[in-house]
Amino acid sequence: MPQSVTKTKRGSQRATESRYTVGLAPNLAHKVERYADSVDTSMSKAIAALVRLGLENQESRKREFFHKLKQNLASDDPKQQDRLVDEFRALILGR
Repeated sequence: MPQSVTKTKRGSQRATESRYTVGLAPNLAHKVERYADSVDTSMSKAIAALVRLGLENQESRKREFFHKLKQNLASDDPKQQDRLVDEFRALILGR
């Protein structure tokens, strides 16, 4: 994957950033452009922020799902709970 390295004045590495080219459908590009304008940032930074927020939301939804699953299995044996959670995880997440 393409990467660029940002260096400080002293020559030490400060951060590594990955750069990608993405194609967006026109209606999605228009929404991202409106978002970027509303938060006064570049399209690139807006896309990065939206991706980060989407990934965080996905993780939060997974945690909530498994928390609710454990609550619903509270009357069962704890070993059974863990086994069922692992089975659901494998089915839903492919792990």
